[in-house]
Parts: sequence; C-alpha cells; structure tokens
Amino acid sequence: MAFGIKRAELNEWKIAVSRGETAFLTHYWFDPRFPDIRTVTKVGNADLERLTQWCISRGLNPRYIHNRPPFPHFDLMGRKQREVLLEENLTQHLERFRINE
Repeated sequence: MAFGIKRAELNEWKIAVSRGETAFLTHYWFDPRFPDIRTVTKVGNADLERLTQWCISRGLNPRYIHNRPPFPHFDLMGRKQREVLLEENLTQHLERFRINE
C-alpha cells in the first residue's frame, strides 16, 4: 500500500515513464513481507531496454523489473534505495521521506 504522495505526483511519474524517461517516485509503503521497510522508490521507464541498462549500471539485477505495462518499474528499498537516490542527486526524496542509513 502506498502513502504520502499526491495524485498529481503519481500522474507526473506515469507521464514521464510513458515518454521513455527514467522516472523516480518515492512513497511510504507497507508490506508485511518487508516489516523493516517503510519506503520504496519506483524507478520506471516504458522502454524496457533502457530500464534494464539502468539497472545493470547500478549493479541491480534486471530480473526484478516489474514488467507491468504500461509502467514497468524496479522497486528500490533499504540501503540500495538510499545509495541510488544519492547517486541520482534526489536528496529531496531522502529528506521528504526521512530515509536514513
């Protein structure tokens, strides 16, 4: 379940993903399978080849891409989420959702 984002933010992410851009959407999240995880960042791109290459360039296994047209995405969680958000200079995600080490 997603929390803490506005519909407009979600729609902007969907538009960017649809255009073949690599887009980031961070939100609060609850899933009993991951009791220690409180946020997730969805990295989406409708161009699966670009998304696959993005994953590989970050040391992520593209096997875990959620191939859900029209919005394929990779879920970042935990330590790797923080690392990638810093690499992408998306510190506003870290601050807004209080993502610490």
